[in-house]
Amino acid sequence: MIQGILVVSGIGLAAGVLLVIASKFMFVPVDETAEKVRACLPGANCGACGFAGCDGYADALAKRDGTVKPNLCTPGGEAAAKGICEVLGLPFEGVKAAKSMIRCSGDFDTSVYVMDYEGPKTCRACNAFYQGRRSCSYGCLGYGDCVEVCKFGALSIQNGLAVVNRDLCTGCGACAKVCPNHLFEMIPDSSAVWVGCASHDKGAFVRKVCKAGCIGCMKCQKTCEYGAITVTDGLAHIDPEKCTNCGACAEACPVHVIHKL
Repeated sequence: MIQGILVVSGIGLAAGVLLVIASKFMFVPVDETAEKVRACLPGANCGACGFAGCDGYADALAKRDGTVKPNLCTPGGEAAAKGICEVLGLPFEGVKAAKSMIRCSGDFDTSVYVMDYEGPKTCRACNAFYQGRRSCSYGCLGYGDCVEVCKFGALSIQNGLAVVNRDLCTGCGACAKVCPNHLFEMIPDSSAVWVGCASHDKGAFVRKVCKAGCIGCMKCQKTCEYGAITVTDGLAHIDPEKCTNCGACAEACPVHVIHKL
């Protein structure tokens, strides 16, 4: 009995010694600057900054080589950017706040479904099966892959269509990365007008498959006196740099696919 206890104790002691030795040889110095920068970040690990997570962004900033800007964290906003600039001793640069908007308006009431999909209930899987269950191959598939990746609760599926809560959206872009139809676009927070469609089909076909799709009639382009709207390949596009949020295009749109807050 005593011999067994001694053997186990000896093994434990030897293991402890080995761990201490290993910790000395394998010790990785902690970058205090990176830790201070990391403390300024929200910890969303959303990738909006272009790095895999907050740690990667903090490590890159800590190098102080001038290649990475301190205002790339949209979820952290100006508070995070100011904190980072203070840590690094850099002049403050404002964050260009952005919000996500979805380029689709086709819900259960306005769009047409052409099949009963029985596979995995994800947009990615559904899209791989003949481009999804909608007759419009550009439309929202409605299974909520975007909802799953949004860490801020800004997305929901309502009546078969993804809806963005702008009050909760941080502009991280996670939804844009996961959507198989690339329906989400980051627009300036100041923008209050957007086109809720991504279809490049001809107007006659769009009318058959969705009551809320852009038909490329160009009335919006002709109405806008600021040159902010262009219709290319059958689809209207708004330049946020030129748009004044007047809403004239939304009033002129015959299918009400241009939305204004």
